[in-house]
Amino acid sequence: MTDLPQTLAACADAVLNTAEGREKTALSKRCAEAWFAARAAGTPMPIGQGNPPLNPARPAQPELLDPRDMPRRRTGSLAGRIALLHAVAHIELNAVDLHWDIIARFTGTKMPMGFYDDWVKSAAEESKHYNLVCDVLESLGSHYGALPAHASMWRAAADTKDDFLGRLAVVPMVLEARGLDVTPGMIEIFRKAGVESAVAALETIYAEEVSHVAYGSKWFHFLCGRADIDPKEAFHDLVRRYFHGALKPPFNEEKRAEAGIPPDFYWPLADEHPANAARLTR
Repeated sequence: MTDLPQTLAACADAVLNTAEGREKTALSKRCAEAWFAARAAGTPMPIGQGNPPLNPARPAQPELLDPRDMPRRRTGSLAGRIALLHAVAHIELNAVDLHWDIIARFTGTKMPMGFYDDWVKSAAEESKHYNLVCDVLESLGSHYGALPAHASMWRAAADTKDDFLGRLAVVPMVLEARGLDVTPGMIEIFRKAGVESAVAALETIYAEEVSHVAYGSKWFHFLCGRADIDPKEAFHDLVRRYFHGALKPPFNEEKRAEAGIPPDFYWPLADEHPANAARLTR
């Protein structure tokens, strides 16, 4: 077994530069275990200096398509449900990289150790989520890479590569919060179809994603407090700058509140909000 890098940032870089999904997530898990073992022993791993790639390494498959070219499939069929799970696996693989990227990319900003604890834990959980969904896909006779996938998943990361606050606003507080909105509906699709393994995987994802969104909110507010800026105004400005389009209701207000995001953060950005009507029709 290859020795791990000696700093957390180098571990993050190594994960980002690993292409195959199962290998990437296995390395992610090992790095997380090493981080928390060192923390428990009172000899924390140095943070180090990150040198992340602009785009993480990816397997040869799936083919990445423009969102407009993605085939539409109805979830009432087995093929449609497989396509939905494939999309979830793709999201989870990107989430693994997003969580390690925020560690590696912003090492120039001094942060408390708790910040790294939160994101390493999240990265390990996203790795678990990816493997859970891949296991279900394989049990249904498919696999990750068998279908095309969304090419723009990394766009938010690329757009915010130089903006720590922007990254926290758009990735956990918008994209991952969206997962809280849509996952209950996906769980119901697989429950009605009797695919209990998919139900179990999605219920695990749903329960743990609340914490990931909460970490984003916590550290967004921390950085706003450090800079003495209003978090709500900053959030609105950053989302309008980096997120392409308006937020789409319905919102899971209960879980968003549990994650520390109140309605006055996201409703003013929604496509149903009167203030956005003119902007969306231009």
